[in-house]
Amino acid sequence: MRIHPEVADALAAGRAVVALESTIITHGLPRPENLRIAREIEHAVRSTGAVPATIAILGGEPHIGLDDGSLHHLATAGTAVKVSVRDIAMLAATGGDGATTVASTAHLAAAAGITVFATGGLGGVHRGARESWDESADLTTLSRTPVLVVCSGVKSILDIGATLERLETLGVGVIGYRTDRFPAFYLADSGHRIDWQVRTPAQAAAVLRARTRLGTDRYGLVLANPIAAADELDRALHDRVLTDGLAAAEAAGVRGKDVTPFLLDHFHRGTRGASVVANIALVLANARLAGEVAVAYAAG
Repeated sequence: MRIHPEVADALAAGRAVVALESTIITHGLPRPENLRIAREIEHAVRSTGAVPATIAILGGEPHIGLDDGSLHHLATAGTAVKVSVRDIAMLAATGGDGATTVASTAHLAAAAGITVFATGGLGGVHRGARESWDESADLTTLSRTPVLVVCSGVKSILDIGATLERLETLGVGVIGYRTDRFPAFYLADSGHRIDWQVRTPAQAAAVLRARTRLGTDRYGLVLANPIAAADELDRALHDRVLTDGLAAAEAAGVRGKDVTPFLLDHFHRGTRGASVVANIALVLANARLAGEVAVAYAAG
């Protein structure tokens, strides 16, 4: 791995670092705004006193932290493929560019010694998984990777109840940030309860330290941060677009890892861009919260 000097210095000094995934840059946001927003996400982390470490694979080499030239290349070149954990070795061997998912970002962050990671939404169990067995590698990766993922729950295109059941089975803790309701990405409340919550970044950091003392830190942890009420999608619009999008995906035969980008694009068109505005707002909020947690954790 190539660790950016700023990130390496911060890790060596025990200062706060926040890992950031790169699939949102290449597959989750429209161009050319994706580059500007990627910089804003890093700035949101910096505003808390933490160091951002955007993770990607460039020329077959995993990068932990990107300089501005590398960030520009990733956002504009169009050469990066979506990379989960199982794909890292193949991409490294072939020398390609890759944007990391939650799973591969968590894996590489943990390998570099980074504990806190911010993203938009976690992957999960897909609708119809009883027949397809379609489940994101994010879940099993978190079951063996000692990172805290700050996210706005999972996207409503997934089977949220089944996802929460799988997280419980896999030993991955779920904590609400100032909420006892599990969020659904564009919506603050998915209709599912969360058993545990924290009110401050310091309390989240205390959970991380307790896990280390008790030997449960080999599992991942989810800090579910709901989208702010002012940034939520209108629920009626959301439900209508989701229903139409699921039907369109089925009719087009879209399966597996292609479902999420298909439906995100459908949401973008169906909401006339409102879903992208919501996506940006929640990602920036998660980056700030992750930075605050990382600073509190580094303070000991």
